[in-house]
Amino acid sequence: MLPVIVFAAVVFLIQGILSAMQMKNLSNEYLALRRKGKVAFGRKSGGFHAGAIVMFRIDDEGIVQEAKVLEGVSVLARVKPLEGFQGRYVGELTEEDGPRNHRNLRKAIADAALTYRKYTAGELVDAPPSPAQKMGMALTSVGRNLRQKRIERT
Repeated sequence: MLPVIVFAAVVFLIQGILSAMQMKNLSNEYLALRRKGKVAFGRKSGGFHAGAIVMFRIDDEGIVQEAKVLEGVSVLARVKPLEGFQGRYVGELTEEDGPRNHRNLRKAIADAALTYRKYTAGELVDAPPSPAQKMGMALTSVGRNLRQKRIERT
């Protein structure tokens, strides 16, 4: 039993270290883009599929100057250049502008465009719900459904 616990602890520690390294890479790439100008940021979590984060460095008119992406299911994924967006207006990007076989990357691109449009309109940009908030919403929904079924039976 003790070897299993030790193994789980070591794996958990390694995963934490690799995760921190990935976040450091993302942070460094973001800061490098931010030093050059404004950055539009889009994200879509993946769950069991590859999640995606896109960063578009834009000029004062919202024209993409540089694009980068962090995409993958593992903590080994690193930020890479994203081609095909230079010279385009970030506010008009849609899911169709992304690669056909990368659903979450397409959604992250659309999220960056939406975030930019909200920011330029002066609207509040909402942060995505945390995993704990998602769990709370799911439990609330289950409780509501159970109460509804109980009411329907009476």
